[in-house]
Amino acid sequence: MELTEDQRKLIEQNRKKALLIRQEKLKARSTVQPYQKPISKIDKSHQIRVAGQSYVDTEAGFLLNEDDLSDKKPVILASAPNPILSKIEQPLCLECNHEFGISYLMTNFDHPVCDRCKDKFGKEKYDLITKTEAKKEYLLKDCDIDLRSPPLKFILGKNPHNSRWGEMKLYLLLQVEKRALEVWGSEEEVERQIELRQEKQKASKLKTFKKKVKELRMSTRSSLYTKVTKASHQHEYDTEIYNEEEDNYERTCTTCGFHEIFEKM
Repeated sequence: MELTEDQRKLIEQNRKKALLIRQEKLKARSTVQPYQKPISKIDKSHQIRVAGQSYVDTEAGFLLNEDDLSDKKPVILASAPNPILSKIEQPLCLECNHEFGISYLMTNFDHPVCDRCKDKFGKEKYDLITKTEAKKEYLLKDCDIDLRSPPLKFILGKNPHNSRWGEMKLYLLLQVEKRALEVWGSEEEVERQIELRQEKQKASKLKTFKKKVKELRMSTRSSLYTKVTKASHQHEYDTEIYNEEEDNYERTCTTCGFHEIFEKM
């Protein structure tokens, strides 16, 4: 299975993050021990060999190639969403008001909440929603989600209905609700728009139902009329009268007085 372009970019970003974290740790150690000799060789206790290739454990959740460590050029992230390394840069969690480093919500959605609080509140507060559901439940358009500044961030997830289908875009529900307020102005207006759409859908369904009933009546009356009018008498009707309340027409035979009520499509 080949990796997508987004997955390759994410792996490259994580690799560079790990290298930056390692560099920060080395700086911290040199600060604590100002007379420490510069490290000329890599600590063998951190070396790992995989398939004949030598890697170094960065102690930051990533394995790096020795060539990367020997390169003296500074590491530059192409687009680092949250390279929070020093305490000065660490944000405050919106829930517990404590500083934190890298978290799931901050990395994927730029939402400053630590992993501990995310796990604490769970789906009750930090649930995800698909793009289809967001458009249906909050009456948002593609341009509201993808083009309005700032575009809403998302992660890709497998389709639970069929793994062969394309991946779904999952958005943070909190951010979708906030975007709906930006588009419609208030919660009351969002609810009003939802009610209007539901009323239109009900009216459309009722209209379709009435049309089918009308077609059924026409077919039934037509068959009855054919059986009754097989006699030799040919009716001669006067002017048709339209009944607006019943939405039908009436006419009477001028010869025999036969009265007929019928509908027109």
